[in-house]
Amino acid sequence: MKKTYQGMPDKSKAKFEVLGKRELLMEVPLPLVEVWEELQAQVEQLTGEAGLRIIGTILENEVTRRVGPPHRPDPVSGAVRWGRQPGFVMFGGQKVSVERPRVRTREGQEVELDSYARLQHDGRRQRAVREGIVAGLTSRNYRRAVHSVIEGYGIEKSSVSREFVQASAAQLQELCEKKLRDLDLVALLIDGIHLGKQVLVVALGIETSGEKHVLGLWQGATENTTVVKELLEDLVARGLDPERRYLFVIDGAKALRAAIERVFGERAEVQRCQIHKRRNVAEHLPKNAQGDYDRRIRNAYALTEYAAAKAELEKIFRQLERINPSAARSLEEGLEETLTVHRLGVGWLLRRTLASTNPIESCLSTVERVARNVKRWREGAQALRWTATGLLEAQKKFRRVKGYRELKLLHRRMNPSLTQQAQVA
Repeated sequence: MKKTYQGMPDKSKAKFEVLGKRELLMEVPLPLVEVWEELQAQVEQLTGEAGLRIIGTILENEVTRRVGPPHRPDPVSGAVRWGRQPGFVMFGGQKVSVERPRVRTREGQEVELDSYARLQHDGRRQRAVREGIVAGLTSRNYRRAVHSVIEGYGIEKSSVSREFVQASAAQLQELCEKKLRDLDLVALLIDGIHLGKQVLVVALGIETSGEKHVLGLWQGATENTTVVKELLEDLVARGLDPERRYLFVIDGAKALRAAIERVFGERAEVQRCQIHKRRNVAEHLPKNAQGDYDRRIRNAYALTEYAAAKAELEKIFRQLERINPSAARSLEEGLEETLTVHRLGVGWLLRRTLASTNPIESCLSTVERVARNVKRWREGAQALRWTATGLLEAQKKFRRVKGYRELKLLHRRMNPSLTQQAQVA
């Protein structure tokens, strides 16, 4: 017996339903993908023209609100229409020419249109330029990366450079004016980066919650005590409590240590980077001995107890004295401050973060990546602006430090008096 089966509808056929007493089904076989490829440019062009018409309507609506309908001015209004003038608005990441309406008072003074001013200064343009340059575009090739559906201008090298200067200057101001009073900081990491002939000293803070924050930066010719001292004083002026004990993590530079002592005195707990200490010792040893002693020093720092770690390092020091006095003196210099996290009883997981300057060096590597296309460093705020841009870009990817649950305990150990005051209150 012959059976009839109802086939599945072909998705490549367009169906149209007519409402009414009966239905009419039309099947039109169309190669939809090919049709869209042919019409895409025209559709995009139409979209751009529609956007410009909407912009024109916005401007006309404000004029009508201020003056009244065309040819029927509001007698109560103190302004009148005054023709049109060539202008521009920001559209699709570039400047686009428009005919803007003009309004004057009855005394002949020009009236600025609020909507026109806002359409000219679209913050999305600066954000797009900043994001593009951070991603690796240069001001010279930015034009090639802008895809627009309508003809425009204002994306040449000079215009893009000006936009980036304004955007990065705003970021620098945001970073330098950030209030620190509300941050419950436990540790501060300080390090410097060389850009051209200038040095930018950067401070990174870690809260009791484990969150990391870029706190500030300061510019100088070298990483000297004065530059670091001014950075710390700026942090205090913006809310960092000078009476509170913090853990300062540095790479071992004497200038950093001296500046911390001048601003915070004996209240500061200083942790010298253990990785830098290992590198410094290795540089004094022949290559055939570097691996063995580096392993031994690393294993000593991995010990949990302060006394055991110090005893092992002193043993290595005595051995180095016999075979290489220079390496021994390098290990001995500041040895006690490389064990600060051990003395404070910091657990192994959190100690991996606080025993070295790796967290802030990671930020500075982002700055170097962002600024890699700068061929010539000029005087002034250029280095500050680029550094601030790179630091805030790095901050977007910050995560809580591992072992963050111990940070509150560390804060109580360093500030027992503040903890008691809080409990009494």
